[in-house]
Amino acid sequence: MPGAPRLSRASVPLLRNIEILDASGERRRIQIPDERPLTVFVDKRELVTLMTLGARPELLVLGYLLNQRLIDRLEDVAAINVDWDVAAAAVTTRAGIADLQARTAHRVVTTGCGQGTVFGDAMDALDHIQLPDAHAARITQAQLQDLLLSMRQRDSVHRRAGSVHGCALFQGTRMLVAVEDVGRHNAIDTIAGWMLMHGVRGADKIFFTTGRLTSEMVIKAAQMGIPIVVSRNGVTAMGHELASRLGMTLFGRAAHRHFLCYTGFERFDAEPAMETASVVDAHD
Repeated sequence: MPGAPRLSRASVPLLRNIEILDASGERRRIQIPDERPLTVFVDKRELVTLMTLGARPELLVLGYLLNQRLIDRLEDVAAINVDWDVAAAAVTTRAGIADLQARTAHRVVTTGCGQGTVFGDAMDALDHIQLPDAHAARITQAQLQDLLLSMRQRDSVHRRAGSVHGCALFQGTRMLVAVEDVGRHNAIDTIAGWMLMHGVRGADKIFFTTGRLTSEMVIKAAQMGIPIVVSRNGVTAMGHELASRLGMTLFGRAAHRHFLCYTGFERFDAEPAMETASVVDAHD
C-alpha cells in the first residue's frame, strides 16, 4: 500500500512444551500457549502493555492504535519495530499524535481478556459510523454453515493447546485472514491492522470470533466497517443494544448447525433447509 509504514518481522514460538501430571498419575509433555508481554511505545512514550502470543505483533500494534482511535490513516505511522529481546514495540509516527496524554487518560475498564481497556472517545465515534444496508451486505444459511465448517477444520493453536481465542475475516465463504491470541481483542485488533495494511474494506465482509460479543467487540467491528459478525459464544445486553443501534447483524452461539441471530435479521437469508437441519440435529 502507498504510504504504508515499515514493519519489522519479529516472530516467536507460539507454544511452549511443559511436563504435566495427568489424572492417571502419568507424567507426560504437552504444549501450552506462550503468552508474553509487549510494551508499546509511541514516539518513545510508553503507551500500553499488551499480553499476547506474538503471532503478528506489528499488525496487532497497528490495529490497536486504529481501534483506539489514536490514528486515522495508514499514513499516520512511519514504522513499527518489535524487539522481543526487550519485549517492546517502537511506533514512530509521521507527525506525532495530538494530545496523546489527554486522549489516553480516560480509560473504560471492559471485559477484555488480554487487554481489557478502551479509550473513552471510542464510544463517541459510533454516531459517525454508517454500515452498508441490507441489500449490499447479506449472508445465507449455507454461507454461515460453510464459514463455521472452515473454522472447525482449521489447524489451530486452540486445537493443539487450548487457552486462546480465534478471529477470522471472510468474504462470502472465503477466509481472508485468521488470527489467534490470548485475548479476543488482540485478535480483532490484529485483523484490523491487516485490513489497514492491505487496503481491505469491511463493507462486504463477515467477521468471526470465538469470543463473546461485548460492547467493545461490537464497537471495534463497526469501526472496521463490518456489518455481519458471527460468534461461537454469546452476546451481552450492551453488545446487543449497540448492534441494534448500528444496524449490525449478530450471530451468536454458532456451532455446527446451531446458531442464534440476535440482530439484523434483514441481512440473513434463512433457507427452508434450516428447519430440516434442526430436526436432524435433534435426533443425532
